[in-house]
Amino acid sequence: MKNTRYFLIGLSIFCICMIGITSLKGSLLNPLRSAVGYVLVPVQSGVNAVGGSIYKEASNMRELKTALEENERLQSRVDELTEENTRLRAEQLELERLRKLYELDTQYMQYNKVGARIIAKDTSSWFSVFRIDKGSNDGIKENMNVIAGGGLVGIVTDVGANYATVRSIIDDSSEVSAMAQQSGDTCIVSGDLKLYNEGRLNLGYMEKDDDIKDGDMIVTSNISGKFLPGILIGYATDITVDYSDNLTKSGYVIPVAQFDRLQEVLVITDLKDAGPEINE
Repeated sequence: MKNTRYFLIGLSIFCICMIGITSLKGSLLNPLRSAVGYVLVPVQSGVNAVGGSIYKEASNMRELKTALEENERLQSRVDELTEENTRLRAEQLELERLRKLYELDTQYMQYNKVGARIIAKDTSSWFSVFRIDKGSNDGIKENMNVIAGGGLVGIVTDVGANYATVRSIIDDSSEVSAMAQQSGDTCIVSGDLKLYNEGRLNLGYMEKDDDIKDGDMIVTSNISGKFLPGILIGYATDITVDYSDNLTKSGYVIPVAQFDRLQEVLVITDLKDAGPEINE
């Protein structure tokens, strides 16, 4: 660019000299003016071409710079809108979850509850054992029932000052005394993490003549030692007679809570007054 500037300055000086010479009067200078004209016209054309090219290039550079600045501004705006959309979507999903918890709260109005967020879980894919952000400082105690997603999730097993551990009903060590809501016949819902890969839990301890059939609502029973009565667990499915003894039958429960996406829960702060029950 610096060399080009010097070249243009030199050409300009040369052109000015040529113009001065051609402006002189006199017949003696006519041949010189003609010669200068032959030289000057191509030079001026070249200067105009070079100048036009440089101007065009400079204009293109300015347009490119403006376009890049505009693109950067638009990209920044797109990033802001994307972030805002993500935040609004997250808030919408949270609102939907909290609305469902509120509906669950009104469904079991007879019980006192505390809302809590899940802050940690075990290494499995499912929320079989997890930790919440409420503890003894919030009135949480062992054996308090935990609900979410339309029904029973689990029970508090350990309490700290500002946290509590919950064992869910899908855990291998979990057993819940339950009953069919329609008939009142009792049964046991037991956890099985491998079985829960199919979205089901074991349903057993039913007599052959018990009126428990596919589609029945399975809720916590009145005789449960730790679980409050009437909390929905899920729906019975594949109920069959055990041909090994022809006296009992078994099946499965499809739980209403989804144990792969829990985020908020309700802890029922009322405790069951009865003593501990066998198998629970």
